[in-house]
Amino acid sequence: MRARARALGFDVCGIAGPELPEGTGENLARWVALGENGDMGWMASTLDRRADPRVLWPEVRSIVMVGVNYGPGVDPLAALEVRTAGAVSVYARNRDYHDLMKGRLKQLAGWLASASPAPPTQVKVFVDTAPVMEKPLAALAGLGWQGKHTNLVSRRFGSWLFLGSIFTDLALPADAPETDHCGACRACLDVCPTNAFPAPYRLDARRCIAYLTIEHEGHVAAEFRPAIGNRIYGCDDCLAVCPWNKFASSAHEAKLVARGDLLAPPLGELVALDEAGFRARFVGGPIKRIGHTRFLRNVLIAIGNSGDVALAALAMARLEHASPLVRAMAVWALGRLWDAPTSARLTQERASRETDENVAAEWRGLQRTGKAGRGSAGR
Repeated sequence: MRARARALGFDVCGIAGPELPEGTGENLARWVALGENGDMGWMASTLDRRADPRVLWPEVRSIVMVGVNYGPGVDPLAALEVRTAGAVSVYARNRDYHDLMKGRLKQLAGWLASASPAPPTQVKVFVDTAPVMEKPLAALAGLGWQGKHTNLVSRRFGSWLFLGSIFTDLALPADAPETDHCGACRACLDVCPTNAFPAPYRLDARRCIAYLTIEHEGHVAAEFRPAIGNRIYGCDDCLAVCPWNKFASSAHEAKLVARGDLLAPPLGELVALDEAGFRARFVGGPIKRIGHTRFLRNVLIAIGNSGDVALAALAMARLEHASPLVRAMAVWALGRLWDAPTSARLTQERASRETDENVAAEWRGLQRTGKAGRGSAGR
């Protein structure tokens, strides 16, 4: 199994039974009850299937877990220092890993079914497309352990593994689970710009920049915008500072190596993209799935944090956008970049035309506070 998985391009492979570690389901239910799943309503609606793979598929007897290394070849946090460029999460700097892994998983599942001594064998393949708790299962299969940042950590690959699973009705010998090697380290907890970890091994998604820039569909609360900095899609801070990354290697799969134009794309280029340009630039990659509107929302927050007054004209052009989500962040960005007289004049000219309450509230915020002031923007 492992040799076949390696031949197909997987870096790690392990086998687990369908019983999740004790308390996993209860912890998930508590997380949802606290509302820490944010807008991700599917986490609540699929609780029973997530908590027990046998509810998802009663015939499952073994679960094959695989991982693909996507370790960056450059400092993953370097882009944060270029405030006039967008910072893109490492996993999104090239092709969508779901597409890459799904085909290979199907090949591995087909091989498993054909190699079974007692066919027909049933198999089901999942890559983040079903209510599967991949990280606890990966730990159970010996691929790593869930670190204090709640992501999987590997002694060989650090925090940089994409996960996929094959459910089968075959009874396969399970591997030994990996143990927790975090010790007293708090690096991932302490680095979080928005304090999204209320406790070790617990993430409040509502405060997480990855969630806010990818999963969250609405307006980003004002309290989080400055901390987002220039992150336009995702956040790698808690992953990047893990000490276990010293053993990691960069991805060998060409489709996972960062595209040059996504290492530090200029904000001025990004905010000027129309719908067609957005789709063309990010075709085949995960950024495309958030859509043009949310993408512009994120870029405008980054522009507001850039401190670059030259970007104000491009932000101003987005005051005419059809979406209130975009117009609201254009107002906020301009309030961060322009001086008080300019901001006041713009407010007087534009505020009375606004019909959306959320955008109007941004204008009122400028009137009430006088604006943040040029030079106050920052990460």
